[in-house]
Order: sequence, then C-alpha cells, then structure tokens
Amino acid sequence: MKKSFDPGRIQPLHFLKCVFCLFLCLLLCFPSLQPVSAAQSADQNRETESQENTSVSGPEVSAPSALLMDADTGTVLYAKDENTERPLASITKVMTLLLIFEALEQGKISLEDTVTVSEHAASMGGSQVFLEPNETQTVDTMIKCITVASANDASVAMAEFVSGSEEAFVAQMNARAAELGMEHTNFVNCCGLDADGHYSSALDIALMSRELTVKHPQIFDYTSIWMEDITHHTSKGDSTFTLSSTNRLMKQYEYATGLKTGSTSKAKFCLAATAAKDDVNLIASIMAADDSKTRIADAISMFNWGFANCRVFSDDNTDTLPDIPITGGRKTSLSVCYSDSFRYLDTTGSGETLSKTLDLPDTLAAPVAEGDTVGRAVYFLGDTQVGEVDILAAETIKTLTFKDTFHLLSKVLFLGNTKELLA
Repeated sequence: MKKSFDPGRIQPLHFLKCVFCLFLCLLLCFPSLQPVSAAQSADQNRETESQENTSVSGPEVSAPSALLMDADTGTVLYAKDENTERPLASITKVMTLLLIFEALEQGKISLEDTVTVSEHAASMGGSQVFLEPNETQTVDTMIKCITVASANDASVAMAEFVSGSEEAFVAQMNARAAELGMEHTNFVNCCGLDADGHYSSALDIALMSRELTVKHPQIFDYTSIWMEDITHHTSKGDSTFTLSSTNRLMKQYEYATGLKTGSTSKAKFCLAATAAKDDVNLIASIMAADDSKTRIADAISMFNWGFANCRVFSDDNTDTLPDIPITGGRKTSLSVCYSDSFRYLDTTGSGETLSKTLDLPDTLAAPVAEGDTVGRAVYFLGDTQVGEVDILAAETIKTLTFKDTFHLLSKVLFLGNTKELLA
C-alpha cells in the first residue's frame, strides 16, 4: 500500500542536505553568484576601467602637456593638461616673431632695414649664430636666424631694434599675450632662456602660434628653410655661417610646415608645430617631453589623429544670388551679395553632406543702404544646422520722392520710356 507524503516526517539533517545541494547547483549553473574576493573585485574594476579607457578616441601622447588645434577656426581638437604653467624654452620666440611681423605689417620696420648688434645681444648664451657687437644684419636675415637656428642673440637684437630695449619688448610681449587670452603665460625675456617667472601653457602656445601663422603666413617662407648660409659683417671682415634648422619634424613628417622647437634643462623638450593636409590646417603644442624623439612622435601622433578625424567643408559663395524686388524705391529691384565665404570643421565623422538654403525676403521697402543685412545663407550637415553667412545689399536704393515720380511720368508721357527708372 502506498504511503502518503507527510512533511512532518522529513528529518532536519535531510533538509539541510537538500538545501546545500540546491545551493551548490545554483553556484555551478550561475558563476556570477559566486562570492568575489576584494582582490578579484579590484582586478575586475581595473579591467573595466581599462576597457573604458581604450574605447576613448584620441591620439597617443607621452608628453605631460599637449594640445591640438584647428588653425582656421581655433577649435581645440585634443588637450592634455593644457593649462599647466611650464617653462617653454625657445617656443618663446613664437611671440618674438609675432611682434616682429606685426611691426613689419605696421610699417615700423622693413625687411631691408639694417640692425646693429649690441653688446647685450651678442652676450646671449644658448643657441646662437655668434653675432658680434656692432655687427650689422638685415631684418630679413635676423628673422632667418631666429626661425631656422633659434638664435638667442638675433632675438635680443631684434627686440632692441623694434622696441628700443629688451625690457620694453618683453612688456609688449606680455601685453600681446593678454590680448590673445593667454591666461597662463608670463614672459621675462624674448629668447626663452630659463628664468624665474618665465612660463606658458600648451593652450597659450597654440593661441600665439595660431595668431602668428594665420595673420602672417609669410612665416612659412622661413620655417621651410632647412639649411642656408648667412654672412657675418664685422670689423674683422666677412665670414660665412651656415644656418641649420632645429625642427627635425620638417624632415620626418610630410605634412609639416613649421614652426618652433625649444629645449632647456628646466623646460625639457618643447615643440610648437604646424601641418597641413586636404585643406585642414593643424597646430600642435607639446611641453616637457623627455627627449626630442618623443616630442616629434607626439606631434606626428596628434597630426595623424587630427587629419583622420577632421573634415573641412567650405563654400566660396561665388554663385549668383537673385535680386530682391523693392517697393517705394528709385529702382524696382536690389542686387545682393554674400558677406563672406563659409568654412566648417566637422569632427563627428558622420559622413553627412553639406547643404545650403537661402533665407531671403520676397520684397523689401526702400530705403536700403549698401551693406545692410537683408538675408542669410544657412548651412546644414545632414539635418543639423552648422552655420550661416549674412547676405548683404550690394547697392544703395533711396526712397522714391514726388520729384522722382514727376520725372518718371514725364518720361512715360513725352518720351514713351516705360522701362528706364531713375538711377
């Protein structure tokens, strides 16, 4: 005879065995339920963090401070500790060159002017071209010495020539830095020799490099020089000295265009570099790299990453715009023009195409002055608006007066001229 199940007959020991077997089965079937030690937990966290870090897009940079900027728009594409204030060595000369080119643009000096070297300028140590006191060189030659050979003596000589003294020139350097928004920069000299209170940051270096290269592209005529002879003109006679570029990046990277190297015991190895490819112009700044090879490798890494991830869309706006009908004016239609060309830097990698729509009124009422904004061109990348350019009146149209109307009616009645309107 079958026995009926009686829960009360289960022994406590049997019950515990059943629970243990059930728990063991769960552990075997679901490993995630197994207890994790503190060490295992830390290892798993590190692995997760590593996976998250490797998924972040960006160039490999060894230097403690670095930055990559689009030169045309000023857009920062990559930054690493970009605001830390560090010695910048001969990168200082970027600001020195900027002030020299601004003096040239303003007509204060010319490339053919003769510069006489002072005792103070000739006494500069570090990188130099061994200028002698009272030696004379043209401004053009001095710029070559600064740009190609990173000459401290030529930098000081030019500072004195532009501003009367190195101290006055340095004051101008700091004033210009403030105007450019270089909040982490202070100059003590014009050449970059180590000095207390002489510092900058990766962002500030990019800012002054952009100002120099965008506003004064003739600097590239000098940074492209790899080797060139100059002649020393001294009381002892003339002698030849060979300038050799300090910027090895120019030979090691096909898209490099400049700009300036720098190294001292305190600053370590620094670089302000420029490169151009497919209408993309980039600026890289590197500070405190361990050696020259590292700063070059960092620059190449940032440039390659920038060129791979950036697209430039541009529109010269040379298409013909439709005239806008005018009411109450001396003319019946207004010719219009674009205020500027258009440029947009895309870093999304979306693959979308650029499109343009015109936003113009159906009619306008006189008077309209030449240069008045009358509409806009709106640009889209896919469905996203990415910019606009104003459309301006290309001429002035005055209001039609009673006298103008009478004159017009006279033409119609007596001359039969129904097309010509007053100018």
